Order: sequence, then C-alpha cells, then structure tokens
Amino acid sequence: MAQDNAAFCGVPEGVPTGVPAEAKPPPPPPHAPKRRPWGAGGAAVTRKRQRYVEKDGKCNVQHGNWRFSLLIFILAYALTWLFFGLIWWVIAYSRGDLEHLGDHSWTPCVNNLNGFVSAFLFSIETETTIGYGHRVITDTCPEGIVLLLLQAILGSMVNAFMVGCMFVKISQPNKRAETLVFSSHAVVSLRDDRLCLMFRVGDLRDSHIVEASIRAKLIQSKQTQEGEFIPLDQTDLSVGFETGDDRLFLVSPLIISHEIDERSPFWDVSRGQLERDDFEIVVILEGMVEATGMTCQARSSYLADEVLWGHRFTPLLSLEEGFYEVDYGGFHHTVPVPTPACSARQLAAAAARRDAHLYWSIPSRLDEAAAAGGEGDPEMSPRESNGTLASPESR
Repeated sequence: MAQDNAAFCGVPEGVPTGVPAEAKPPPPPPHAPKRRPWGAGGAAVTRKRQRYVEKDGKCNVQHGNWRFSLLIFILAYALTWLFFGLIWWVIAYSRGDLEHLGDHSWTPCVNNLNGFVSAFLFSIETETTIGYGHRVITDTCPEGIVLLLLQAILGSMVNAFMVGCMFVKISQPNKRAETLVFSSHAVVSLRDDRLCLMFRVGDLRDSHIVEASIRAKLIQSKQTQEGEFIPLDQTDLSVGFETGDDRLFLVSPLIISHEIDERSPFWDVSRGQLERDDFEIVVILEGMVEATGMTCQARSSYLADEVLWGHRFTPLLSLEEGFYEVDYGGFHHTVPVPTPACSARQLAAAAARRDAHLYWSIPSRLDEAAAAGGEGDPEMSPRESNGTLASPESR
C-alpha cells in the first residue's frame, strides 16, 4: 500500500519514497545536523535553535519578578526583626536605660541592652526563641511585656507562613515526574496507510500514574494575514482528544500518535520541507501519583531536526512465563521503514487518484452485456441486449 501511495505522490526524482528498505540510502545518524548553512568565506555556520521547553521538561522561560519574590521572602523576617529591634531601642532610650548602663541600682527594661545593635539582637532572640541568656526582659517594664507578647504572636504567624510555603514547595512531586520519560526523537511514518507523527512515553516506577493524560502543542512563529507577527504561537496537535485516546493507562511504554490529516498543521509538510522548517513540539503528560494523590506533570519537546521521517519505534514488550517484560534499553531506538516523502495532502490526493483509476478501469456488467449481445444492432438498448426484455412484442 505504501508503494502504491508513493507512486502517485509526484515527488521529485531522487527523493526517497516508499520503496523497499534495502533500496533506500542509509539514513543519517540522529545526531548529525540536517541543515548546514554556510557563511562568508565558505565557513560552516551552525545555527542553534533556542528551546522553549528543554528535553528534561524544564521550561526555558524566565519570569522577571522571581528576584523580587525572593527579596520579599527574605525581608519578611529581616524587616520584622528590625522593626521590633527599633521599638526595643526606643523603649530603652525613653526610659533612660541607656544613661544608666553602669548603674547597678538601676533596673532597666532589658538587661544588658546598651544600643541599637543589642536591641536588634534581642529582637531576633525573642522572635526565634533562641535567647534570654545574657539579654533578658525584667518585670518592671509593662510596656516591654506588652511588646514581647505582640512580637511572639507576630513571629508565630510569620513562621507559620514560611513553613507553609516550604511545605508546598517540598510536597511538589518533582521526583515522581522525573521517572516519566519521553523518547529522544519523534518519528513520522505510515500507520494504517496514514502519515502519523509519533513519540513514546513510559513510566519507570512500579507505582502507576492515575488519570494520566497527554497533550501536544506546536510552537512556531506565525504571521497573520493582517501582518501581525506572533513569535511563539501555540497550536494544539490532536493526540486523541476527540476519541479519548489522550487518556492513558500508563502501565507499559506507549506510542502516542498524531494523525496528520487536513486539521493538522503538518498537512502540507513533506520530508524536504520538514528538514527546512523551524518549530518545536512540546508534549505534556499529567496525572496523579497513586500513592499520595498529588498531581504531577512531566514535559519534553522535539525540535525540527529531532523528528525522524520514515522511522518507527522498536517494540519493547515481550511475553515471558506468566508476565510481560519491558526492555527499557531500547526505549529510544528507532528503525527506518518505507515511507513516502510527500506530504499528507499529496498522499491523500494520490490515494484518491488511485481509487478513481481502479474504479474506471473495471468494466461494468452492462458494458460486458452490450459487448456480448448488442454488437449487431446498435439501436438495441442495454437491457434488451442482456435478454431480460427482448421479445417479439417489444420489437
């Protein structure tokens, strides 16, 4: 079937099409660059595509306010200590404690508080409950006792807020997402006589991901008909949302397939054009950890030169005695297969021309009857020539 489709594609001579694998030239190694632009003086210029999402799933986008958020996190403690340290110094100054530093007959509000630095240290000791060995409050200072209660309450609130933030950060299942793996390359080949873009996902742990779902997006620069330039336009790639195939039962590695039909952005993309295009495919796998119920998300991406045309993933699953065994050693392995080099649109048009050719090449039963019984009388109708209505009365 692939050979028939390739015959109607109308691809230029010399471009590999759906022919037997032994007749095709050996494919280039996956790590070899597909495009080698040349600069001035004949020197090769290697162009590095900036990723939107890294291969390990890390988004290559920096938000401008993260430093400001970190500064707010630090100042939440520092300003609290400075504020209460200033109040402790004001109390000591207003009571005259700083003027009686060497007077043992004078009872200060806070013992051994001799300036703003010691007041700041006493504020830290009060809020973090690590002090009261050298500097300690006395019972002759009611305003100090009230301030001590306020700082203790406010310090507990700040600590609770920070502990909550740390708990949310630590409880994120990043380690679980690291065990969700994606194939290093995506492939384009025929599946049921249709061009499909495919990649493989797998789970390395024995505990399963519950309610796992997969999404794919095409990231590519776009210019609208009105002239607006969109640098990172996102287009959904259908991986079975309409049929429910995007809901995965991720017990063993699965091959996710995007059928290249008239709704696909790759409908007009051929093998040659794929090698010249500049895009990125972002794939997102989401689900809940079975043990904890926490939601996790794993991401990866494929650049244009990481999409192998005319390849297929090797099988990983084998049947052993009473169980299935998965060989993750070949998780990223692909093999070349006969695949037309034309686009899906050209392949569909070739299939339509082939079907039309087969339809008109089959003679109808009426034509056979007319050729067999009506050659001597051209005025005889087809049904009469077949003998079903021929009679003297009808003549």
